[in-house]
Amino acid sequence: MKKTPTRLADGRELIYYDLDTTDAVRDAVDKRPLDPISTASEVRRDPLLGDAVAIASHRQGRTYHPPAELCPLDPTRGGEHLTEIPASDYDVVVFENRFPSLSGPTGRCEVVCFTPDHHASFADLDETRARLVLDAWTDRTAVLSRHPAVRQVFPFENRGEEIGVTLAHPHGQIYGYPFTTPRTALMLRSAAAHKAATGGGNLFDHVLAEERAASERVVIEGAHWTAFVPYAAHWPYEVHLYPHRRVADLTELDEAQRAEWPVIYLDLLRRFDRLFGPDAGRTPYISGWHQAPFLTPEEYAAYSTGAGGPLERADFGLHLELFTIRRTVDKLKYLAGSESGMSVFINDVPPEKAAERLREVAHA
Repeated sequence: MKKTPTRLADGRELIYYDLDTTDAVRDAVDKRPLDPISTASEVRRDPLLGDAVAIASHRQGRTYHPPAELCPLDPTRGGEHLTEIPASDYDVVVFENRFPSLSGPTGRCEVVCFTPDHHASFADLDETRARLVLDAWTDRTAVLSRHPAVRQVFPFENRGEEIGVTLAHPHGQIYGYPFTTPRTALMLRSAAAHKAATGGGNLFDHVLAEERAASERVVIEGAHWTAFVPYAAHWPYEVHLYPHRRVADLTELDEAQRAEWPVIYLDLLRRFDRLFGPDAGRTPYISGWHQAPFLTPEEYAAYSTGAGGPLERADFGLHLELFTIRRTVDKLKYLAGSESGMSVFINDVPPEKAAERLREVAHA
């Protein structure tokens, strides 16, 4: 992987990630007349729930469903179409979001463009390009872990208008949160309770072992990764992807795990696109990496509940969660009263049936 950092016209950072076989020189200049970026992100704490809410009013003016010929994530085309990427072509690009939810002392938000092909999707990538995206995610996790305002790094992708995507170009985002997210805090508390109850056992290892042993919810099992529908899946079609050797974050994956991941993940995405038949179009989804936050040993130990030793960063298990809000070819799963009001999910598709369907669509 070749990494070339540069700056956009308004001062934001942009990094080209190229395959080692690429001999392109990344010296294109952003010629847009942009003013320096000005944001006003604020994080407020809910006194009842204890969670955080980002207030980012400047996002009201962000680009919204532009026509394909004006997409800001395409490569720049001469002087006719100046975009966020000054180069006329690229492999993978990461840059600071122009309309960030978090910025400055409240964290950092980045955009990841997977391919210059506006009409493609992550599932259309070959294994080499998918591996390059994984390497870019890994590099950004390492870099953002040293950012003074970042405590947790979350690489994710939203795909489909049904999800709320406003730019059709295949891309994802990376959020560097200045706190441990509520969902991760729940995982840490559960991991600490399991460690105490089992005299030192690991919750993530236990979940993976149970799913592999039961097998009825396993979708794909490789040499280094297993994809399964969780026992208490929240969403109609939801898959968790775990490495067999537990690691805390992407930087700790070994070469064998990195080499197999694109094979498994591309297979999963293509199965998602076949779930509802050839006339249903691409399946909308959210996919994200759950990584251990960057806390002090004392902060991890604070989650501990008793015997089994204090909780440590190494107790967290990196995994990817992928789900769709589509439950049938023409029906979406909306978060209504119970889900939105009380965070109690009601799933219309039994996890075992979802796993069975995902195994059925292994081939076109």
